Amino acid sequence: MRINTKVFGEIEIADDKIIHFPSGIIGFPELTDFALVHDEEKGIGAIHWLQSVQESAFAMPVMDPLIVCPDYNPEVDDELLKPLGELVPDELLVLVTVTVPSDLAQMSVNLRGPLIINASEKKACQVIIEGEGYAVKYPVYDILNAKKAGE
Repeated sequence: MRINTKVFGEIEIADDKIIHFPSGIIGFPELTDFALVHDEEKGIGAIHWLQSVQESAFAMPVMDPLIVCPDYNPEVDDELLKPLGELVPDELLVLVTVTVPSDLAQMSVNLRGPLIINASEKKACQVIIEGEGYAVKYPVYDILNAKKAGE
């Protein structure tokens, strides 16, 4: 499938790479099919894009929360994960959305609303973590710069 994206221009997405969110994502329940893409010119870095297959102008920056919060381990009710099929720990991918404002020093991730992906089934959902243990706007700019400097 070829789609014309806002971030990457025209790209090819193989059907077996499409991730289905049965209930959509928070705020966009009508968007249910996505592909995980990265900027090939920059290589596979910390930030990837969750590109909507249905709405080519919609792509969200996402990243592995363990890059910025090594002890990230939210408790998620098993009932919320049932639509994802059989869960095998090695096939689970957890991502968080990244907010990139005009002032990059204010960049943050949403640790309270992770995206849970069953890679083998190509099914996913977004969940809300209860309690105050994880922030909706967890600052990451300094963390990412420190990691980049250490490479």
